[in-house]
Amino acid sequence: MGLQKALALSDLVQDQATRVVIDDVPIAVVLDSQGEVHAIGDTCSHGQISLSEGFVEGDTLECWAHGSAFSLCTGQPQNLPAYEPVPVYVVEINDGDVYIDPNVTKEIQS
Repeated sequence: MGLQKALALSDLVQDQATRVVIDDVPIAVVLDSQGEVHAIGDTCSHGQISLSEGFVEGDTLECWAHGSAFSLCTGQPQNLPAYEPVPVYVVEINDGDVYIDPNVTKEIQS
């Protein structure tokens, strides 16, 4: 279906995750301290916990339940117990709104 409006940019609070669901895909959207908007899968790969209820620290989103932190840029876990990444979605900002395609993930170079 392509890019879909997720929320208004003004709905985001800096360094705090906001949960959106697009086409039944839960996504955590974060406005980081540098002003960049990130969108990653909202479900922790370790324990099926909503990441948007966790803590933004620098360029990571930490799961509140078990402490695994995921890179906002790559989706890679930064520590155990998680070892599988979460998806990272392409974000576009247009006329003050945040658009995400829940069917297309970023190609991450390792």
